[in-house]
Amino acid sequence: MGLDDIKRRIAAAADRAGRNADDITLIAVSKVQPDDRVLAALDAGHRVFGENYVQEAQGKWPDWRERFEGVKVHMIGPLQSNKSRAAVELFDAIHTLDRMSLATKLARQIEEQGRAPQLFIQVNTGDEPQKAGVLADELPGFLKACGDLGLNPEGLMCIPPEDEDPVPHFRLLRRLAADADLKLLSMGMSADFEDAIAEGATHVRVGSAIFGARDYG
Repeated sequence: MGLDDIKRRIAAAADRAGRNADDITLIAVSKVQPDDRVLAALDAGHRVFGENYVQEAQGKWPDWRERFEGVKVHMIGPLQSNKSRAAVELFDAIHTLDRMSLATKLARQIEEQGRAPQLFIQVNTGDEPQKAGVLADELPGFLKACGDLGLNPEGLMCIPPEDEDPVPHFRLLRRLAADADLKLLSMGMSADFEDAIAEGATHVRVGSAIFGARDYG
């Protein structure tokens, strides 16, 4: 596969769904990928990337942003509250707002820094006890509490359970977003992004299908 192939598949999926491919943002998930693979995507003109770890992102994106104009970096992994300052400094979007302690820290940093990343609330659509995210029935209260802090989340994110059909989870997320009048849906990864596009995804997070398998060694 590769970047061009994924972009063609996104365009085809959008066409099948009667959507405009320009309304779908491809987040190239560059976490734990060799620099040469990420630089190849940058050289090819791609500008939106996703990272899971603040420290890893700090080590590469400030320099690459100086070299490549228009780069946007999205935080798509779990965010520790004590990393909120660095996250607000570095990321253009945070997809994993999942608890009030983090919301409070982010609100403080956004006020202090005068910089406001786009915020997505992570929803635990599968009710999985081991997984982060706001439960679906707690979302209205969480949104109100975020508003009370001065935060303005623009969308929702989910990671469906690995052993389940993702489509019902995508549909649930879409319904929750519509009920809350939120316009952005971050859902769909390498194995299921076409299904996510059919269900209204505005942001898809694709890593291994672009860059190849990660080497965690």
